[in-house]
Amino acid sequence: MSSLGRRGIHFFHKLNAANVPTDLLEKGQSRVIDASLTLIRERAKLKGELVRALGGAVATTSLLGVPLGHNSSFLQGPAFAPPRIREAIWCGSTNSATEEGKELKDPRVLTDVGDVPVQEIRDCDVDDDRLMNVISDSVKLVMEEAPLRPLVLGGDHSISYPVVRAVSEKLGGPVDILHLDAHPDIYHSFEGNKYSHASSFARIMEGGYARRLLQVGLRSITTEGREQGKRFGVEQFEMRTFSRDREFLENLKLGEGVKGVYISIDVDSLDPAFAPGVSHIEPGGLSFRDVLNILHNLQGNVVAADVVEFNPQRDTVDGMTAMVAAKLVRELTAKISKL
Repeated sequence: MSSLGRRGIHFFHKLNAANVPTDLLEKGQSRVIDASLTLIRERAKLKGELVRALGGAVATTSLLGVPLGHNSSFLQGPAFAPPRIREAIWCGSTNSATEEGKELKDPRVLTDVGDVPVQEIRDCDVDDDRLMNVISDSVKLVMEEAPLRPLVLGGDHSISYPVVRAVSEKLGGPVDILHLDAHPDIYHSFEGNKYSHASSFARIMEGGYARRLLQVGLRSITTEGREQGKRFGVEQFEMRTFSRDREFLENLKLGEGVKGVYISIDVDSLDPAFAPGVSHIEPGGLSFRDVLNILHNLQGNVVAADVVEFNPQRDTVDGMTAMVAAKLVRELTAKISKL
């Protein structure tokens, strides 16, 4: 947490200790939350109006940043990722086309509604129950402006729970999830935190927001991770058997009979040779082309996605992992957007 964030939270703790009326604090917190949602609402409305005026878009990818890192069990650097990813997308060292030829400079392909002001909300001593609701509400505001579909930039992996919840609730039913990660993130409550980045998919499965959950790239999985996987009927694909599973994973067909497909990519699903800028370095992961082959060949209606756990504080000097995260965003955009 930033020093400013600590000062803000300490300030509110002092107010509580001084017996300042609870309703006064709650009203102030509500005003900050309302202002935060208004900013997202109006930006999404503007971008949606522009895309509709241009015409021809069936689905348009909309970036939404969620700079949250405090639910990480190790390092909190992912909170700084969204601006670094955006910078890498538009840095000029490469062109703005996806591999299949979609042009990111076309606002019907990619637009951006900015960030949920996570730190500003937490500075007002808003707890995680309310913060998760703010994230969900922000995602729904994007989805209300058809044809926008959210591609969320984390942030740690705890953000996937409120995002998937919002997508499922807004669409009126469960989705199929393709989850690429070194870890299953399915602990019941890691270190006593139900919103831990290591517990996000337990919350998703408990809520009934997913019909199928496919986890790919696993290579750091505990007994609880396997037991939780069995409990929820998760299809877990570990790296030790990837050569055997490759053909299946590169020919996935998901989303039939449900509301679509959600893709969640933890950057540490990649081998650290490709993406060293992560909090939890786990050798033996996917190559970047492995990931692209899975994405490019996936058959299904992708309704939303996230890219999480890039930690700029551990990246190389030349921003290698930022470029990797940006490329993931590009190719997910190609999968989501339809003209």
